Amino acid sequence: MNLSDIRRDYQLKQLDPKEVDNDPIRQFEIWMNEALDAKTSDPTAMTLATASAEGKPSARIVLLKYFSHDGFFFFTNYESQKGTELEENDQAALLFFWPELERQVRVEGHVLKASPELSDSYFASRPLESQLSAAISPQSKEVKDRSSLEDLWSKKQQELGDEKIERPDFWGGYRLIPDKIEFWQGRANRLHDRVLYHRDGENWKLARLAP
Repeated sequence: MNLSDIRRDYQLKQLDPKEVDNDPIRQFEIWMNEALDAKTSDPTAMTLATASAEGKPSARIVLLKYFSHDGFFFFTNYESQKGTELEENDQAALLFFWPELERQVRVEGHVLKASPELSDSYFASRPLESQLSAAISPQSKEVKDRSSLEDLWSKKQQELGDEKIERPDFWGGYRLIPDKIEFWQGRANRLHDRVLYHRDGENWKLARLAP
């Protein structure tokens, strides 16, 4: 297979800066609802890119759980690689890709930990099996094999019995507070539509970017 021969022409929609909402969070809500309505695959999945203190980047897929004017919220192990990097360097980026709609959204900004109350609330809403996995997993650390993880999981389950599992201190939420949000709509002949919102004090400025 010659990868350089793979082509896709984008024909579905267009994106005009004159027609978008002045509020990028509201515009994101519109697009997220359209992604949900279109039953796109994993519409809340997003690439989270972080970097170490030395600037070495890494990226992985996480799930968006909330968004508002306070930021984009996700949850993870604070002692994982991404948690360690966010402790060293609070700058991060998100990327949503909805191929069924030929759309991307790029978000850049800085990250803060979510409140303990929000982390507790979200953790309590998770299935018990997911709570157990969060509690026993030394995320991003080397483990002997899968059976050792399964043994930890079963042991924790037996220890708890009918007791409620509390959120571990090392697990919780983050919120990315955006400085830039770009909406990308695929167009024919690679003349894609790109609309960038960037912060200007308390407001946002809009610009069209070249594809």
